Amino acid sequence: VSANKKAAHQVNLEFLLKSEFSRFLVVGGINTAFSYCLYFLFNLVFHYQMAYGLAFVGSVLFSYWLNNRWVFRTEMNWKTFLSFPLVYVFQYVFGAAMLHLLVEMLGMSEWWSPLLVIILSVPVTFVLSRTILKRK
Repeated sequence: VSANKKAAHQVNLEFLLKSEFSRFLVVGGINTAFSYCLYFLFNLVFHYQMAYGLAFVGSVLFSYWLNNRWVFRTEMNWKTFLSFPLVYVFQYVFGAAMLHLLVEMLGMSEWWSPLLVIILSVPVTFVLSRTILKRK
């Protein structure tokens, strides 16, 4: 790869990561992989709904840290720490209902359904997260 092409790729990446939403998507990808790994491990031991719940709690904590530090670049404090999970109360209820629909009613795999659930909840999660973490 030539030096010019390498520099162009670096500039494009830097430009892309200046946007909060772009960083949110990257963090979402990282957190999704983290969450799915937790789900996979917990699903080996627990019922899929319990596995989903445990993985969900772990991913909310990880998401709070990543969103504060990298996406919105805000200071962590008790007010946002205690408020942030409210975003995910909505996402959890939505996710659990969608997971039930996909697995029990539509016959989709309990292993792949959580990925679809996560994709469907991303836009609302961004808006709610931004609102809570950037509030003064």
